[in-house]
Amino acid sequence: MKKNIHPKYYSDAKITCSCGNVIETGSTVPEMKIEICGACHPLYTGKKKEMGATGRVDRFKKLAEKAAAKKVAKTPKKEKVVKTKAEIKKVVSKKKK
Repeated sequence: MKKNIHPKYYSDAKITCSCGNVIETGSTVPEMKIEICGACHPLYTGKKKEMGATGRVDRFKKLAEKAAAKKVAKTPKKEKVVKTKAEIKKVVSKKKK
């Protein structure tokens, strides 16, 4: 191997998660901070974690709820009066006179 081209290897590097979990491993960086790890990831724990930012699905659900609320709030349209053929003939005959 060539000398002085490889980074320094730290055999006691610490990885700190936002949940408080600390993992000791080997790395070229002495200390790392991560947001999520195997101890707090929902896939491994089975618990749902609330994230700070909302996603597209949440935004879509919110818009769908607003649209449904508007639909319910609208006043119903007047019903059409259905005339029979006899009634139509009477109206037409009155107009001809």
